[in-house]
Amino acid sequence: MSCIESAVSDAGVRSCLPRVALFMGVGLAALLGGCSNSPSLPKPGAAPAQPTQVRPEPVPADRSSPAAPSVPQAPKVTGLAPPKQPRTHAELRVQAAQRLIEANPDMTYLGEVPPILLAIPVLEVELRHDGSIKHIHVLRRPGQAPETLQMAIDAVHRAAPFGNVSRLPEPWKFSETFLFNDQRRFKPRTLD
Repeated sequence: MSCIESAVSDAGVRSCLPRVALFMGVGLAALLGGCSNSPSLPKPGAAPAQPTQVRPEPVPADRSSPAAPSVPQAPKVTGLAPPKQPRTHAELRVQAAQRLIEANPDMTYLGEVPPILLAIPVLEVELRHDGSIKHIHVLRRPGQAPETLQMAIDAVHRAAPFGNVSRLPEPWKFSETFLFNDQRRFKPRTLD
């Protein structure tokens, strides 16, 4: 019977106490032994010591590990054409998918969708009347390659605004499914 199991009864607690005290003593000795290089505590009445400044160690430029997958980084697109005013919700969705491709050229593909995808995040984008993003709701989180969710959210922000939607009936929302391949590039499901 282990010490934990014997602790259920009063007699087990009494027989377990000497062993617990021994382990606590060994742990305390190890803890104090590890502190021998630390500065000593100030003596009563002594002036407080000046705080030492700790300089952070320089972080190497390449922090990726060999096992970490390479994630394509999208450059900031500045020459994105102004969006047209969509006339229907379907037109809004198609225009948004096209803007996702234009705003993220290094992170997208337009060819055939592979039979097995790496990840499939699904987002619902809620817009303000001017087509700017009000809120992004996550409808589906990918079970594999969870970083693709943030990649999809960032791609939506780069593609905004999506055109003045004030003439459309509310709610001003569209959803998009991001079909990520093994190279961590996506294709909007709307354009498939």
